[in-house]
Amino acid sequence: MACRIEYKSSVAHDLKNLDKTVAKRVIKELEETLSCDPDCGEALIGQFKGLSKFKLHIGENRIVYSKKQSGILVLRIRNRSKAYR
Repeated sequence: MACRIEYKSSVAHDLKNLDKTVAKRVIKELEETLSCDPDCGEALIGQFKGLSKFKLHIGENRIVYSKKQSGILVLRIRNRSKAYR
């Protein structure tokens, strides 16, 4: 069963900072991967441990998302060097 994916408004800003082809690839893979298997990411650790937040690796980019009853909420899409700041 396909899972509904929602995006926080900050994700639009994150995508503008990426190259257009990279942004399209990230969104495509994100939609394909998370809609089919919302448990494919890894739980965040450290100060974010236990907050129901997860990360997914797509190339050099990290997607931080949260699981909700209605689906998935994508919080950030950042390059791996800046993702957890």
